Amino acid sequence: MSWEKEVEEIERRRALARRMGGEEAVARQHSRGRLSVRERIDTLLDAGSFREEGPLAGHAEVDDAGRLRDFTPANYVLGQGLIAGRPVVVGGEDFTLRGGSPSPAGLRKSVYAEELALRRRVPLLRLLEGGGGSVTGSGGKRASRPVGDPVFATPRFESIARILELAPVASAALGAVAGFPAARLAASHFSVMTRSTSQMLIGGPALVERALGERLDKDELGGARVHLRSGVVDNGADDEAAALDQMRRFLSYLPTNVFRLPPRADCDDDPGRCDPALLSIVPRDRRKVYDMRKLAAKVVDTHSFFEMTRDYGRSQVTALARLAGRPVGVWANDPRIYGGSMDAAGAQKVTRFIDLCDTFHLPIVAFVDEPGFMIGAASEASGTIRHGVQTILRGVRTTVPWVSVQVRKAFGVAAAAHFGPRGHVLAWPSAESGALPVEGGVAVAFRRELAAADDPEALRERLEEELARARTPFPRAEGFGVHDLIDPRRTRPLLCDWLEQQAPRLHERVAARVARGLPD
Repeated sequence: MSWEKEVEEIERRRALARRMGGEEAVARQHSRGRLSVRERIDTLLDAGSFREEGPLAGHAEVDDAGRLRDFTPANYVLGQGLIAGRPVVVGGEDFTLRGGSPSPAGLRKSVYAEELALRRRVPLLRLLEGGGGSVTGSGGKRASRPVGDPVFATPRFESIARILELAPVASAALGAVAGFPAARLAASHFSVMTRSTSQMLIGGPALVERALGERLDKDELGGARVHLRSGVVDNGADDEAAALDQMRRFLSYLPTNVFRLPPRADCDDDPGRCDPALLSIVPRDRRKVYDMRKLAAKVVDTHSFFEMTRDYGRSQVTALARLAGRPVGVWANDPRIYGGSMDAAGAQKVTRFIDLCDTFHLPIVAFVDEPGFMIGAASEASGTIRHGVQTILRGVRTTVPWVSVQVRKAFGVAAAAHFGPRGHVLAWPSAESGALPVEGGVAVAFRRELAAADDPEALRERLEEELARARTPFPRAEGFGVHDLIDPRRTRPLLCDWLEQQAPRLHERVAARVARGLPD
């Protein structure tokens, strides 16, 4: 007597689970320009590497004789796989069933996602599309289990917090995301959303209208235009394929977990390359701006500059990149936005970025052109000084290697954020430092003289030019205020050499992390 009959039922249930919500539901998903969750997983992972967890979780309907009539799978797909040969955990809501709102088995699988990544000590990738709980409960109008979690239950957010301390977490909003999935999107090291097919909502249009009387559609409430500017989401993508590609690229700069170093990539870009364009990229006229992203891209490995959170805190640039194949975090000022001044949003953005680099052993390369904290009524009202000081305090507590290249300005209290503890400091001939920018300093120090002058503008211009000439970087180099004053063309070779020297320090850092282990 064999178990062939039971094995046949196993396979039948597997087949029913793979059809998800059925052909019509999948077709509707495609008609909206969205993939099914299984298609997303197949696109994201290395071909054939997905190993599903709980493929038979769901709800079975049987007849009086116990024979299977139908099977509805859990509407959360979870498993392990590979990206570029490295292990990951991936999970996502199945929108073809219940619009992604969790079924009982689906909820259990989604809660297990962080736990599985913790056990395997690997990155977690979330493919989000769906809502949170419903007033009818996860089982429908009738409660299918006791109301609420037991008093002894582990807080659901505990595993979410722990995985962020252990391994990279990347999430994508690929449709409407609300409730608990929205919280998961925010609880990520990197997040991306499709520009035309996704929204992130704390509460949907019906709830907002009922509570606040505001009539807005999903895009007006929480579309990509909203959340790329709010900073909730790091990057936007034109379609799902591009979003998934960004997730893969983000992971390529990061280690599998905090007990390992980031992987070094093959590099055919000469570490000794000197780009002649760097000699003139910063205008001699201090009133003219330049393209900081172009500058940074000429220094790091070709095509390795991967920017994050561009539309939030726009005066600050944060990106991942490589130098001679080694991953680094790049932080720079954008002089085209507020002259590069740090505002409240920029400070919060940078603090989060420093956290990422310090957690995952990414040396920080800072290209400095900081005129100081943003001033004005709006800046005061947004609490810029509080957020800016938090950035400084986070920076001085970093233990990852840090190199600062002073490209132009380094003024005021805000400048302190750009120079890490025991960091290496290089300066370009265009560098200038001080308590205030020349323009602001003249307006303050010579206020009475300017008011009494026959031609205040001419006097102002003459004073600014005199003070600017006095701010040459040579005295600072003579006083050993920088490690070196350099030819801008030599920036890449010097940074690559510096990074090579930091290799033992990075290995020691990881060894200390292994010895210390994770908190209980």
